[in-house]
Amino acid sequence: MKNWWKILAVILMSYSVIAGLLTPLSPAMRHLDNNVAQANTTFQCTIQGYNTEFKKVNTPPRAWLQRDSAFALCASNIQILSDKEMKLTFDIPAKVITEGSKEDFDLIVDTDHDGSMVLPDAILVKQDSSSAMLIPSCTIADLNIGSRSFTFPYRPIIEETIRNLYFHVSLWFAMVLLLMLSLYYNIQYLRRGLLLDNIRSSELIRISVIFGILGLITGALWAKYTWGKYWSWDLRQTTAAIVVLIYLAYFVLRDSFEDLDKKARISAVYSIFAFFAMIPLMFVIPRLQGADSLHPGAGGNPAFGSNDLDNTMRMVFYPAVIGYTLFGLWIAQLWYRVEKLKLKMLEID
Repeated sequence: MKNWWKILAVILMSYSVIAGLLTPLSPAMRHLDNNVAQANTTFQCTIQGYNTEFKKVNTPPRAWLQRDSAFALCASNIQILSDKEMKLTFDIPAKVITEGSKEDFDLIVDTDHDGSMVLPDAILVKQDSSSAMLIPSCTIADLNIGSRSFTFPYRPIIEETIRNLYFHVSLWFAMVLLLMLSLYYNIQYLRRGLLLDNIRSSELIRISVIFGILGLITGALWAKYTWGKYWSWDLRQTTAAIVVLIYLAYFVLRDSFEDLDKKARISAVYSIFAFFAMIPLMFVIPRLQGADSLHPGAGGNPAFGSNDLDNTMRMVFYPAVIGYTLFGLWIAQLWYRVEKLKLKMLEID
């Protein structure tokens, strides 16, 4: 079937939108009403769950305060208040810290319905004296997976906006792939001198710039929610905007010539330089050690690790990238056919 890839583009884009918007986030702990505990006292806190169903448990829930892999403290009492709230009680002994007077503990809660949930550095434990004997560690074992098998991970702060990954990041990936294809056609034009190769490249760049602008818009919306401002001159924001401006200048340069051959040659050379300028701007500079950026993947962090992308998200993200890329090819092909007809009309005249 000749147009199978167009059908595939529609299927993948539909799948990524539906799955990306409707798949629930994993149950998680969202908030604590008390996050400071004192040694040698009874500590109580109420946790607020996110997407949790605490009342649907079949066996009693469990909870721990974990200092590190060597030490954890079991909750002495757990009271379920509602599907979203649970009250925890810990009897903090005189000594729980080996060095210093205070240390952050992770909070771990485990239920058979929601599975295990971890809130890193959730509770600050203060200790006046280290003269007492350190109590034995409470064993953390047989953690539950939960009854909901396919969920997206919950991440503090970004919460439901994690779904923007399938639009914002996928658009940038598709843009780069389309620009790589445009680079190929421009090199082919300079080798063979066929004007149609240059037109193909131009239309691929056109849809790539649209994807880049949409990427900037979705990124600004995400930044407003997570960073507090639409635009904060973050390093990756700035370099991405520069890349889009460089390719917008391509069309200004292209439209400044009337002669078709001169237009094609100069714009082809410019676009090749633009592509190789994009590589350090988008993939090298933001990842340099010491690069000041709030964006994932900055300062040597490779991004797309377990903290940014898990296997359930990959099942939606990569189809979205392929879908956007094929859709971009589809639009570029339509524009190419229009430009090809215009060229034939000029030849007839």
